[in-house]
Amino acid sequence: MSPEEHFPERRHLQVTPEDEIEALIARLPLGDRAAFGRLYDLTGAKLHGICLRVLKDGAAAEDAVQETYVKVWNAAGRFVPGAGNAMGWLVTIARNTAIDRLRARRRGEVGTEAAEALPAPGATPEQVAEARSEAARIVQCLDELDPAHRAAVVGVYLDGLSYADLAERRGMPLNTVRTWLRRSLQRLKECMAR
Repeated sequence: MSPEEHFPERRHLQVTPEDEIEALIARLPLGDRAAFGRLYDLTGAKLHGICLRVLKDGAAAEDAVQETYVKVWNAAGRFVPGAGNAMGWLVTIARNTAIDRLRARRRGEVGTEAAEALPAPGATPEQVAEARSEAARIVQCLDELDPAHRAAVVGVYLDGLSYADLAERRGMPLNTVRTWLRRSLQRLKECMAR
């Protein structure tokens, strides 16, 4: 199903890849396997790159990507279209999955079968409402940043770019990018504390 079919009111507008990803995620709770396949086609390479960057092992990254898509399939009903960045949501799940696997590997835990047998903790309605409120505050605080600094934060923390990738894209020294991000995160922290 095309993005235009998911959002008929947008037929006269150009549908962006973000719109298509959002529409595909919205179809997952309905058990739409074709939407799931298309979502994988659109996002699999990027999520694999994120997992590979964290784990530094091809096989481990592939396992993390597979686990990520299982989580996406199971959690898609909790994604609210229009309330956030769909690709950022996927990147967050992939990054957290890869980091969890890295931590487990560093601790020497091998029992993935035991961990997979445990039910995934689901968020309560109160937790979902709190998370949405927190997300709205983060977006509000991001809007207070200088546009270039906001783009840098989004690029690294939502789109999965490394500091080096961002520095290269901006044609800036790596240390300048690090300084931007450190100062931007400090401003975000101050804003969130208000």
